[in-house]
Formats: sequence, C-alpha cells, structure tokens
Amino acid sequence: MAKELLRIEDLNAWYGESHILHGVNLTVNEGEVVCLLGRNGAGRTTTMRAIVGLTGSRKGSIRIHGEEAIKLPPHKVARLGVGYCPEERGIFASLSAEENLMLPPVIAPGGMSVADIYEMFPNLKERAGSPGTRLSGGEQQMLAVARILRTGARLLLLDEISEGLAPVIVQKLAEMIRTLKAKGYTIVLVEQNFRFAAPLADRFYVMEHGRIVKQFEQRELAGNMAMLQEFLGV
Repeated sequence: MAKELLRIEDLNAWYGESHILHGVNLTVNEGEVVCLLGRNGAGRTTTMRAIVGLTGSRKGSIRIHGEEAIKLPPHKVARLGVGYCPEERGIFASLSAEENLMLPPVIAPGGMSVADIYEMFPNLKERAGSPGTRLSGGEQQMLAVARILRTGARLLLLDEISEGLAPVIVQKLAEMIRTLKAKGYTIVLVEQNFRFAAPLADRFYVMEHGRIVKQFEQRELAGNMAMLQEFLGV
C-alpha cells in the first residue's frame, strides 16, 4: 500500500476576518500527483498557502510524514521537506538565473545539483548568466521550480505553473512533472488548465466555496466529465 505523506483534516483558514477554507479534508500519498480543481476563489491556492503556514490563521490538522504542522511557522514546515512554488514565481530580477538558483537553503539532503537542474532544464543552462528580468515567462517558471528542487524538498506544491505560457513551454512542464514523479517526488498541483493537469494527476479533488465537493481517481476521469463541466466549465 502507498505510504501517506500529507493528511489534512477539518482545515479552516482565514485572511483577516475573511473565512476562506471551511473544513477541508484531503490526503496525498508518497509519489502521487494530486490536482486541486475549482474555479477562481474556490480556495485552492489558500489550501496550498495554509499547508505552508502563509494564511492569516488556520485551525484543524495538517500532518506531514505523520508530524502535526498546523502550528509550525513556514520555515519549519519547509524543513519537513515541503517546497512551495507560488503563482507569482518570485524571481529576483537583479540576479542572474544561476544566482537565483544558488539562493535557497538546503532543507533536506538529496537536493538536485546545479548540473542536475541544467540537465532537466537546458534552457536555464543557456540563460545561466541572464538577469531575471531578461528571462521569458516560461524560463522564470522553470527557474522557480528548479529553486525548490535544489533545497531537497520532496513534497512540491505547484500553483498554476502553466498559466499564461506558450503551449511548447506547457508541454515541457508536463514532461518535467512526469520526470519528477518517476524520481519519487510527490506533487500537489493547483491548475486552471484542465487539459494540462488531466493526464498528469493520479487523483483529483474538486473545490467549491472553500470545501472539497468531490474526489476521484485518474481511472474515473471519463465518468466525471459531466460534473467537471458543471463545476469548471471544461
């Protein structure tokens, strides 16, 4: 049986007075790719941010490798082997691509070397000396993911990594996810691009109004298309 890596139970989260998550329950097993689906405002990004401690307040249970993390600050959550790639990417514009790569701290053993990164992302090797401002949107996205892989994180939280990118770059990101899965990484995706996410995920959770309203596996995808049409318009 697959080993459980992440378990969320009755998770509530707030930004100030705004109550965003209302009792979210989900699990992620080691080596899985799990996708959170839903319309904008459904609570998917807030779920990711709550896992790493970046919401205003939260209550419930978030267990990572069996360890309760609900009260931990973000830097201690990271040291449980969690890497978060936010939608805004956060590339340092004045630093070169390679300098950006060298910034993250090591949080666990086994992080990829720069050589490993360049093998996976040849574009970044070509642009190693280019400042962040000169990188294309796709190159910035690759760099944002690559920085996490340098840290040793094995649970990757990837928020809208395909948004606004050319189809050829989206295809490269899909290949990246398949490669990382083959290497044993565990990935949680928030994606608006259903065509990108659909063939990659082992399991899907559908969110609406800060709650999980449906979950299903890859083999059940075809049978859930009518429901997805209703919730997502796909």
